[in-house]
Amino acid sequence: MRIVVAPDSFKGCLTALEVCDAMEAGIREVWPEAEVEKVPMADGGEGTVQSLVDATGGRVLKQQVTGPLGEPVEAQYGILGDGETAVIEMASASGLPLVPEDRRNPLLTTTRGTGELIVAALDRGCRKFIVGIGGSATNDCGQGMAKALGVRFLDADGIDLGAGGGSLASLDRIDISGLDGRVGECSVVVACDVDNPLCGERGASAVYGPQKGATPEVVRQLDANLARCAEILKRDLGKDVGDTPGAGAAGGLGAGLMAFLNAELRLGVDIVLDASHLEDRLRGADLVLTGEGRIDRQTVYGKTPIGVAKTAAKLGVPVIGVGGSIADDATVVHAHGIDGLIPIVAAPIPLTEAMARGAELVRAASARGLRLFQLGQRAAARVATAQQEVPAE
Repeated sequence: MRIVVAPDSFKGCLTALEVCDAMEAGIREVWPEAEVEKVPMADGGEGTVQSLVDATGGRVLKQQVTGPLGEPVEAQYGILGDGETAVIEMASASGLPLVPEDRRNPLLTTTRGTGELIVAALDRGCRKFIVGIGGSATNDCGQGMAKALGVRFLDADGIDLGAGGGSLASLDRIDISGLDGRVGECSVVVACDVDNPLCGERGASAVYGPQKGATPEVVRQLDANLARCAEILKRDLGKDVGDTPGAGAAGGLGAGLMAFLNAELRLGVDIVLDASHLEDRLRGADLVLTGEGRIDRQTVYGKTPIGVAKTAAKLGVPVIGVGGSIADDATVVHAHGIDGLIPIVAAPIPLTEAMARGAELVRAASARGLRLFQLGQRAAARVATAQQEVPAE
């Protein structure tokens, strides 16, 4: 019996690898001799670095960079097991949690630290990049990121702009003559699960600006600044990215990555599926266990369990989903390849207790799932035997 466990993390409770370990323990309670392959997963958001490092035998590195407020922060990035692919979560360097609520101001916050992580990975020889861009504190169209790589943003007097989305109001031209030459050797894939354009009613400023501290007046200012930046990117670089779906992600960092690094934007879970070689690792499997902290209707929209289930379906491998909680509307996942759902909590308990006992509860839920799978196997075997015993007419 060969079983693959490929869950996402249970946010705030267990990393994806810790979920894998707990699932394996539950499997071995029921099937001690089973061959278990652990593939920690993610969907491009928080936890992607750790999951891909764990799945590929890579390593996590620490790096001091410029935080969103211009102050030093300690961020991290990963290098995958191939030694040449860097995986970066921009939130580690430029994320909203790094900014106290009373200091949130997207006119000032910068993505420079994200660019500094890219430079650090370039210095270590990486030429392939996976960049997750969720959870940003910024609205600067990737200006700070690009500056870290040698790009200059200049006003009409040829003076370099200051940091933040507010400074883009004075942008007159973009000079890429100093862009790090190693960028031309790189391939960059961006985990982006939103389709917002750069500007307008569905743009970066209008949709995400308020949560970063923007008032209605500031939203209008930021939107105009991003529109100006888009015009100059088109004029000076020949990059018309403003209306590209995902350009507005992370305060326009999606647009900046496309314009300066020729990045490709893809669904985060698809990137992780490819990087972890999940399809190859599922070949010959008898069962897959996947899961996440909450399984509900939203799970079908690009979340890890559905990505795993669709991959398993190609190979005819059954899938059990284990969830920290299973919502009433979670039954929609059955139409997308998840055959059974198991909640980790068998009886009502306080959330704090469930979080504290997360590994124990995942182990027990996985064991319950395996017993049900065994029951199904025995039932199928009895039906097959009965059909063989029916005399031919």
